[in-house]
Amino acid sequence: MRRVMVRYRVKPGKAEENERFVRNVYEELAQLQPDGFHYGTFKLDDGVTFVHLATHEADGNPLGQVAAFARFQENLRDRCDEPPVVSELEEVGSFRLAGVLS
Repeated sequence: MRRVMVRYRVKPGKAEENERFVRNVYEELAQLQPDGFHYGTFKLDDGVTFVHLATHEADGNPLGQVAAFARFQENLRDRCDEPPVVSELEEVGSFRLAGVLS
């Protein structure tokens, strides 16, 4: 199982645009229903920092086949003040995180 966190900060005035792209990804995921994939996006209280958490089997991330995700990534760096940083997560402990980081 692979656990990944991506964190980035968008430019002032770009948060709503970013949220629209993110919602489109979730709409497509709801249609595709990829097995063994859990994904969540969160906006921090500063209103411009986003955190994406994903778990999937080690053999592949289904986001690569989501057209809305490709559109989300197209101009992401232009929307960002702080570019995306991808971090692998190693679970130390958890409580009732099933479906979030399972």
